[in-house]
Amino acid sequence: MSKVRVIAVTNQKGGVGKTTTAINLSACLAAEGKRVLAVDADQQGNTTSGLGLDKNDVPLTIYDVFLGEATITEVKQPTCMDGLEVIPANINLTGAEIELIGNDRREYILQEALAEVKDAYDFIIIDCPPSLNMITVNALVAANTVLVPIQCEYFALEGLEQLLHTVNLVKKRLNPELEIEGIVFTMYDARTNLSLQVVEEVKRSLGQSVYRTIIPRNVRLGESPSHGLPINLYDPKSKGAEAYALLAEEVMEKEWN
Repeated sequence: MSKVRVIAVTNQKGGVGKTTTAINLSACLAAEGKRVLAVDADQQGNTTSGLGLDKNDVPLTIYDVFLGEATITEVKQPTCMDGLEVIPANINLTGAEIELIGNDRREYILQEALAEVKDAYDFIIIDCPPSLNMITVNALVAANTVLVPIQCEYFALEGLEQLLHTVNLVKKRLNPELEIEGIVFTMYDARTNLSLQVVEEVKRSLGQSVYRTIIPRNVRLGESPSHGLPINLYDPKSKGAEAYALLAEEVMEKEWN
């Protein structure tokens, strides 16, 4: 049996489809029969609510894991999707950064907590906060690979260089196994030349680590989180659902590389 893959979905720029990608990639992998754990490491808790949970009414969250007051097994919750569980988050996570200051192994908390449950899953997908803080570093230390959603817009490349620099630092100092899983283009609008230019530019500078699947701008994708459903349950025939199903297939293909 292949070992679990831990994928951190991250981009320090907000509004690039990071959480949308974490939710829908997790759900599409589960739809393919994979055992998936989605880890909400963003204080906004949008992955939690996007998978059908009330983020303000969960007994325990990832915050309790960071404080060492609960294990992943105690915190995980079932979701609206068979085969997909979630580690919830909410606004409590805001305080974790300060509380971790005195902890000598603060970069390794998530890695060590996930080690206890890893064998139960095929994929662990971590939705990182939209900033490069200690929680993000924890996610990068816990992960095998980093998946970076970027919006097809002019300033996309600027933030990307900073992010790749951070990934390289973490690889050098804390997690030598860390690799770039791939760049995923989101919010693609085929009607604009700019989208096309950004895609070409990134492919030129990064080569192989760009996913073929491009996520389009799609109204249904924007609606589904408010219903607490991933896109493959909310509107399985939408362009957004088709795109994330294709992305999940590509991610699974990489499993055997």
